[in-house]
Amino acid sequence: MEILEKAQRMLTEHSLCNHCLGRQFAFLGHNIENKSRGIAIKLLLTMKGHHLLLTRKAAGVDLLRIVASHGDFAMARKILKRFKRRAKAQKTCFLCEGHFEQTGALAEAATEKVAKYEFTTFLVGIEIPLGAAEREDEFKAQFNVGYGESMRSQFSRDIGKQFSEMTQKEVSYRKPDIVVLVNPFANRIKTQINPLYVAGRYRKLVRGIPQSRWLCRECNGKGCKRCNGTGKKYQESVEELIGIPMLKTTQGKEMAFHGAGREDVDARMLGSGRPFVLEVKKPAKRSIDLQKLEKKINESADGKIKVHKLRFGDKDVVRRCKKSEAAQKLYRVDIEFSRVVSDEELKRIERLLCNATVHQQTPQRILHRRADLTREKHIYMAKVKRLSSRRARMEVSCQGGLYIKELITGDKGRTKPSVASILDSEASPLQLDVLKVVAGEEK
Repeated sequence: MEILEKAQRMLTEHSLCNHCLGRQFAFLGHNIENKSRGIAIKLLLTMKGHHLLLTRKAAGVDLLRIVASHGDFAMARKILKRFKRRAKAQKTCFLCEGHFEQTGALAEAATEKVAKYEFTTFLVGIEIPLGAAEREDEFKAQFNVGYGESMRSQFSRDIGKQFSEMTQKEVSYRKPDIVVLVNPFANRIKTQINPLYVAGRYRKLVRGIPQSRWLCRECNGKGCKRCNGTGKKYQESVEELIGIPMLKTTQGKEMAFHGAGREDVDARMLGSGRPFVLEVKKPAKRSIDLQKLEKKINESADGKIKVHKLRFGDKDVVRRCKKSEAAQKLYRVDIEFSRVVSDEELKRIERLLCNATVHQQTPQRILHRRADLTREKHIYMAKVKRLSSRRARMEVSCQGGLYIKELITGDKGRTKPSVASILDSEASPLQLDVLKVVAGEEK
């Protein structure tokens, strides 16, 4: 039989444990573990050797000695002893070096390592040393293994199955809460705690708060006289007002804030709010009550911001949130002119800005952090209302990424058209509010 002949040749050349012999034929048969498959093959080879021995053929002794020493098979050793023949000393498995017998201990160690983390899904990854991987590849080539399973695959399955039984958690190949990385040869276990994503919307109700943490430019976060030792230019941010309560609740290590664009420090974010995702890194707690968390954030923010519609997300939600940076937005801005403006001039602003394409070169105030490029942005609607002889309020619905302050001032000709260029007069933004951010699903 070809399987037995090939298995005999393998054992003649190399010592193989039950797992490693069996998995060379892993895709033959159904619903049987490699260890059992290896035992069955060694049993058949032992029976063959016993038969040859009983028929007084020398090949029987040779075969039994191979199965006893290279296969570490007790039955073959007992038969040889009964016939007063000696077997060579047992040898360690050529491929796995006996580490398949340690999978239970590795699973138990992994369980202890993640005990402090809350999770519902996991994935076991296997690190195989280069020498062991090359040894397996050479073995497969030598014996033309066509129905075998890799060491990595069996280690992952065996340890994963035992880990699942110990923790009562389920495996997930796409989006696991944790990943356990095991090197069976070095008896080393590492864990990767995947982030927790919480999405929602925030409203910023006061001015003077940046969206994200803003380090002091003087000391770059180290603390100096200029920042009173805080390391920050602004003592609060939307990111911190949302993230600090979330970190405490989840017992996470770090956070990353992802917003669908951002408003200026001196602008408010009103209406239904701006979509955001807070990424909590290495959270110990995942089963959190989002309604309670929402209330906790809003109470601690003391009227500066408010969050709502909190929900759990994933990396895809972050991607969609970032994509929404270019989503349609509605702004309200109060403008002061350097001279008295007429009603006709205010109507001209509406007429020329409605359904207009604006060519906007990167504003001077942000050239230190953005490339100097000219971008085209579309204005869908513009409405202007008089407040006084030299002041007006304008609402602008436009494509995301249009800088509204520069739309007013013209930024020394870098934004065309602008309110200032339309009136041939200086114009300054006094107060800016974002009234609406249209996410993809709202279009």
